[in-house]
Amino acid sequence: MDSQPPAAAAEAALMNNMEDGGGGDQPKGLVNKELWNGRSAHNVSSSILRKKSDPALVSKIRFKMLRQLLANLQEVVLGTKLAILFPAIPLAVVADFHNFGRPWIFASSLLGLAPLAERVSFLTEQIAYYTGPTVGGLLNATCGNATELIIALFALHENKIHVVKYSLLGSILSNLLLVLGTSLLCGGLANIKKEQRYDRKQADVNSLLLLLGLLCHLLPLMFKYAASGVDNFTDRYTLQLSRASSIVMLIAYIAYIFFQLKTHREIFESQEDDEEEEKAVIGFWSAFAWLVGMTIIIAVLSEYVVGTIEAASDSWGISVSFISIILLPIVGNAAEHAGSIIFAFKNKLDISLGVALGSATQISMFVVPLSVIVAWIMGIRMDLDFSLLETGSLAFTIIITAFTLQDGTSHYMKGVILFLCYLVIGACFFVDNIPMNETTSNLGVKLSSGASLNA
Repeated sequence: MDSQPPAAAAEAALMNNMEDGGGGDQPKGLVNKELWNGRSAHNVSSSILRKKSDPALVSKIRFKMLRQLLANLQEVVLGTKLAILFPAIPLAVVADFHNFGRPWIFASSLLGLAPLAERVSFLTEQIAYYTGPTVGGLLNATCGNATELIIALFALHENKIHVVKYSLLGSILSNLLLVLGTSLLCGGLANIKKEQRYDRKQADVNSLLLLLGLLCHLLPLMFKYAASGVDNFTDRYTLQLSRASSIVMLIAYIAYIFFQLKTHREIFESQEDDEEEEKAVIGFWSAFAWLVGMTIIIAVLSEYVVGTIEAASDSWGISVSFISIILLPIVGNAAEHAGSIIFAFKNKLDISLGVALGSATQISMFVVPLSVIVAWIMGIRMDLDFSLLETGSLAFTIIITAFTLQDGTSHYMKGVILFLCYLVIGACFFVDNIPMNETTSNLGVKLSSGASLNA
């Protein structure tokens, strides 16, 4: 094994492969095999929607800095098949500046988040070529669901705890039922005469973590019902139990990252065989600058989404729970979802499972407890009690998924069951709150989030 540090190896490879006349930012052929020992399923899934750029379009420009800027624009902005959705970003800003209808701001912001989420995955992968597999893996572990995390933080800032819980729950349900179910269904139909198999090791690890997360969600709920009738006592100790459980979940997630990146890395690496060597297409500092810029734009759009979600709910006649649990996850993660389905068509279920289970695990064991800890720091009383309907949906989803993946084989019927489960849960949250607004609001009935219904 080469003793040269990854950063030094990256610098040496960069110097040896520098494009003539192209400056110090654009590498010509930085090979990934020594620096990036296996790409994650998340990266591979997102890459299916990327487009190769033509360097001849900018090579004739005489000014070096302008040539590099246009080359980066070509790779970052136009290098995705979702680039058609980028105009939604300035549209959202203009709509907010001119005080257009708030539902329009919500819709355009939601559409603008879809390509940004895919581009963040692309930029973290570019940075990983220079930093090595360990730092790259840590970037994926923290930025893989950056959109959901940023939306949750802005919702906490606005003290909209129900939006935080709904959106994070929806991301888990979407990955386990919609993404995984659609992938197994499409993959089973496309390979109906083949036996589809996958490595159970990764699925087992993620299932165990999801079950641990489920236990941490169930305990505050069960404690609340066990100590019913003593409201002050229940609220106080439910909150303390949630914060302690969140710390345990974060410890488990750190152990999972060490397991994934160090001791058992081969289980989680994508086994996709590329015909040509992977290489970085933009420089390290360019990728870092673009990543910061994309994160800022995601933050702006997330603030728009959080600030206008109630207005969109009232205008469209759809409950906030349905928008947060169903619509937000579908649009926000469209790129990796589409990639997961495409790889299932190619009978590469390990990648599809890595996307769905890995993302669900990251939300459950990292984003959810981190939100509780951040709320604690901000003085906001957020706990892990997602209420009976939401926690029950989560419990059945995790149990059904674990049973589905227990034998290491797949067929389209498994996808049908998971997809139908998602439709039933979606229908449940679609009707949730709508009849209550008409018949029970005067009786003081409360939402599962704890917020009183408006008459």
